[in-house]
Amino acid sequence: MKSRKAFSTNTISLILCSLLLVSQLVACLDTLKQGEHLNFTSHLVSHNNNFTLGFYTPKDSGKMYIAVWYTVGGYHPLWIGNRDNPVGNNSSPILAISGTGAMVIMHKGRNITLYEGGSSRDVSATLWDSGNFVVTDVSSSTVLWQSFDYPTDTLIPGMKLGLDRRSGRKWILTSWFGSANPASGPFTLEWDASARGLVVRRRGVVYWTSGVLKRYYGDYHHFKYQVNAFENLNFEPDPVYQNYNFTNVTTRNQEYFAYSLFQDPASTPDYRKFISGWRLAYNGTISDISIARSSSLARITRCYGYSRDQGCELWQQPRFRNSRETFVLRSGMFTENGAVVDFMSQKIDRNSSLSFTDCRDNCWNNFECFGFDGVDLGCLYWTGKDLQFEQSLDGSKDTRYVLTSTPLDTVAGASKLRWIIVSVGVPIVLLFLGTALFLLLRFRRGKKREEEVKRLLTLEGYTNTYEMEDGGAKGHDLRLFTYASILAATDNFSSENKLGEGGFGPVYKGVTLEGHRIAVKVLSRSSGQGLLEFKNELILISKLQHVNLVKLIGFSIHGDDKIIVYDYMPNKSLDVFLFDSTKRRLLDWPKRFAIIEGIAQGLLYLHKYSRLRIVHRDLKSGNILLDEDMNPKISDFGLARIFKQNTSEANTERRVGTYGYMAPEYAMQGIFSLKSDVYGFGVLVLEIVSGRKNNSFHDVQGPLNLVEHAWELWSNDCAAELMDPTLGGSCNSEQLHRCIHIGLLCLENHAVDRPSVEDVILMLKNEMKNLSMPKNPAFITRNSVVELRKRISSQKIDSVNEITLTQTEEGR
Repeated sequence: MKSRKAFSTNTISLILCSLLLVSQLVACLDTLKQGEHLNFTSHLVSHNNNFTLGFYTPKDSGKMYIAVWYTVGGYHPLWIGNRDNPVGNNSSPILAISGTGAMVIMHKGRNITLYEGGSSRDVSATLWDSGNFVVTDVSSSTVLWQSFDYPTDTLIPGMKLGLDRRSGRKWILTSWFGSANPASGPFTLEWDASARGLVVRRRGVVYWTSGVLKRYYGDYHHFKYQVNAFENLNFEPDPVYQNYNFTNVTTRNQEYFAYSLFQDPASTPDYRKFISGWRLAYNGTISDISIARSSSLARITRCYGYSRDQGCELWQQPRFRNSRETFVLRSGMFTENGAVVDFMSQKIDRNSSLSFTDCRDNCWNNFECFGFDGVDLGCLYWTGKDLQFEQSLDGSKDTRYVLTSTPLDTVAGASKLRWIIVSVGVPIVLLFLGTALFLLLRFRRGKKREEEVKRLLTLEGYTNTYEMEDGGAKGHDLRLFTYASILAATDNFSSENKLGEGGFGPVYKGVTLEGHRIAVKVLSRSSGQGLLEFKNELILISKLQHVNLVKLIGFSIHGDDKIIVYDYMPNKSLDVFLFDSTKRRLLDWPKRFAIIEGIAQGLLYLHKYSRLRIVHRDLKSGNILLDEDMNPKISDFGLARIFKQNTSEANTERRVGTYGYMAPEYAMQGIFSLKSDVYGFGVLVLEIVSGRKNNSFHDVQGPLNLVEHAWELWSNDCAAELMDPTLGGSCNSEQLHRCIHIGLLCLENHAVDRPSVEDVILMLKNEMKNLSMPKNPAFITRNSVVELRKRISSQKIDSVNEITLTQTEEGR
């Protein structure tokens, strides 16, 4: 008998050790197979260590759940399999796949089924690197069940919100019941396909909407109502700011919304930057759980039902509440008639089905309720007509949610009535006086602005009728913006809206009241561009209409500041992409060739087909803007000159433009012509082909600039080596060689030897077969730099570096 008992004990110990060994083995893998078990001490880890699956216990809950979380940092669970059916901490649960292929949680003799199994008997469950926990048929690799079909409160890249019409399954997020209770709560986040937006419901009632998902430009989308992380301020892929790529798919079988990050998390050494998930919190707030952002996406706690601000929806309100009242979490205590109110004497509702927001709504709908707090299995309310709240400024007292203002009482006494009269009457009087003063100042500013506009539009003998309509002056089809509207559009010229710093001042992005995106160039007094150049740019661009020229919308004058308003170009300027080691990869050869052709077409319009014959004089990569489809737009006409049709060249004592793009006859002698722009175009072509700046050569023994480098390669029959290495297999070698050939022809030392822009376009289209061979181009040698600097110094030109020269007084 003793022997049998010993045998039985040894057998049990052996079985337990075997199970422990199997569990430890499973903990090192990403797959759970039939016959294996996962206990509460072991885990599954995805192949690249991105995600972990195991048993999870919320703080102080005493309950266990099977869950998936990010491996790095131990974040809030992304998925919970048994959120409404937890097991106790002491029940020693295990996750297993039965012989029938069912996936179950076993504890204390009973099972919780996650997947019921089917006809397939040979199945396994794998935690993928996407965070998806998938049950598959081993023999056919068919997916039988996946956790992504059963979201909890968190949406991660790869998951969907929407409807699978084939199965009738809805993909929605459901909040936790409380901060430490994963049970299904009152809030849901859904995709409304008909409205093309996100919707938060509370117990089935619409609480908040994101507004319609719209394409902003390029591949970027945004919602109408969005906070912090939804706002892509620069709309550029950036690993630190985690810009989102939104997807909306509608097919016969599915309609859903999903998001992804612009960069694959596996491609960065710091994976934590790419941890992302949208969590629907127990109070309805949507937030990004990433380390890099960790911010609110939708501040739903601000929704009280009386305003549509920021996406909130309207619902019926108690007559005794108003928009001035909200609940705020504060440290302090309630008093009544000078005595501290003991919370035990207040109303406690022990209804376990009440969530935090139920507590808030119940207090909101009770005229005598001035504060609330969530307690275990219910709500605590502070009620009473004479309650007062004394705040603890040092935060040493307990915190609770307090109504921030007292509701108006219809039976208030005379003192309250006097307070109401003062509080309402004084602001009205001040508003009246302020309005009168504002209108007076506005009238005076309007008269001054009208005189400035008249002076602007009649300067230098140029006359044009204009009229005032709806408070704005119109002339040359241009809109005169008020300075206030410019401030509103650019958020007071905030640094976040600054696009860059040009030769004549900063450029900001903005949005008009009509929703039109604009770029605002501010020409200050210190910029060196005076009223003549300002008028020059306005008149020139207002008369120019071409797909490869930037579109001018209007202007504004405020004191000594002159402002030009353009169409906003989302991809900024060519140099932003071309000379950045990462962004240049977005410019493959077809895009670069199209940019070269577009610039040439814009120049051809300026030189031949516009109503005015125009020399740009500052053609460079920074003045080539790119729209949402990467189409080039020539911009910045402040230095341009109008030529008479019978004039071939002109002369000036003052040089303007950017050294490195200036033709030699212009830099040395002040002579400029249409061929001056051709020279700048030639430099641009070589920069686009090579991805290098003209002045990026600093080797004392090597070439001085890109032009000299290109000529050396061409002379040694090695022109292909000029190609930007990032072009790779996208490059058309024949087009590449032709572009280098054309670029060198445009850089001929003598202007007469350079082709016209019309000939350049024929060459680009390969319609001119026999191209002449380029001679020695007009590159600047090291010896000539000293001579040029002396000449420029004697003529008081601002700089010989790559900056815009701003001395704009020209010879007559």
